[in-house]
Amino acid sequence: MLEIRKVFTVSEETRIEGGKNVEKPIKMVAAMAVIKNPWAGRGFVEDLKPEIDTYAPGLGELLVAELLKAIGSPDNVEAFGKAAVVGVDGEIEHASAYIHTLKFGNKFRNAVKGTSILSFTNKRGGPGTMVTIPMVHKTDESQRSHFITFESNITDAPRADEIVVAIGASTGGRPHPRTGNRHLDMQEMGLS
Repeated sequence: MLEIRKVFTVSEETRIEGGKNVEKPIKMVAAMAVIKNPWAGRGFVEDLKPEIDTYAPGLGELLVAELLKAIGSPDNVEAFGKAAVVGVDGEIEHASAYIHTLKFGNKFRNAVKGTSILSFTNKRGGPGTMVTIPMVHKTDESQRSHFITFESNITDAPRADEIVVAIGASTGGRPHPRTGNRHLDMQEMGLS
């Protein structure tokens, strides 16, 4: 059984940006689980798949449920992403193992009717390390307005033998986007 020490959910709502009111406030949410690293202390483990297959689907379901409680509805999600931070006794591959499998990612993607690749970060760190969740539009990863990042941390995680696994979502893109989009750039450059 996967040992989950803590579940942490955080949200923020942007109402004013650049001194200008945001017509529809934008809410960003992250749901994180602090789990015991099942490979810590075992030396180099050649095959991570048994633990991935056993734990990743349930971990995905747990985090999706927590995130949806905070954001209200799958229909509220416009942008999404994922992240993992492994404690200092683990490998980056241990963090990657949970988030870079369809057995985890599709739990999130399917719940919010997303088709884009979930953007990600995975890194190593100690307690209080920032969990950085980059996001893209859930159905069109080329929409620059939805190239956003949400960061938070858990002051006592990850411990050396833990992993923080996180997903994040936003109800919109950046407030007042003005940087155009890839499709217009391609047209202007004669590449479309």
